[in-house]
Amino acid sequence: MKNPVILLHGLDDTPQVLAKLARYLGDRGWSAHAPALVPSNGSVGLEVLAQQVADWVHSTFAPDQVLDLVGFSMGGIVGRYYGQRLGGLQRIQRFITLASPHNGTWMGYGRLNPGATQMRVNSPFLADLNGDLASLGQVQFTSLWTPLDLMIVPAQSSVLPVGRSRSIPVALHPWMVTDDRVLSQVAQLLEEES
Repeated sequence: MKNPVILLHGLDDTPQVLAKLARYLGDRGWSAHAPALVPSNGSVGLEVLAQQVADWVHSTFAPDQVLDLVGFSMGGIVGRYYGQRLGGLQRIQRFITLASPHNGTWMGYGRLNPGATQMRVNSPFLADLNGDLASLGQVQFTSLWTPLDLMIVPAQSSVLPVGRSRSIPVALHPWMVTDDRVLSQVAQLLEEES
């Protein structure tokens, strides 16, 4: 039996950006869900969006339902906060991030709002999460990233020293949720037994 998969979108996105990935997984037998993170423009802290995820999971699934989580860009960081700070790791089996700024991005300096500030290089928010990487070891964690990323700068910021990371040379950041190589890799990772 396949776990339900929660898909978390990125900054300035809606769940629609994940439609191709959701269809791809649905065609292969997964139940994929993409809750809206509102507002997605960075005007609230990522912990607020993570609480939305926690509340949505609580109201959508039975307490004993094991879940898989896929987060794109900001969604990967929101997913980490949900997992590492709001108890989500207790029910997540597989956690995949797609081009997420785990170590920050210099592009975060392009905005002054709370969410963007939290995704800056050396931000206290990320330092807090990264000070607790061992907790991610209790799930099957994988970071998929592209060395060609112009939104996650430096692109290597998407790599964490926990779990696995795989580089896929996708030309543009937004294509990480539509590129066939990424979709195939996500499905393979979700198939893996623990």
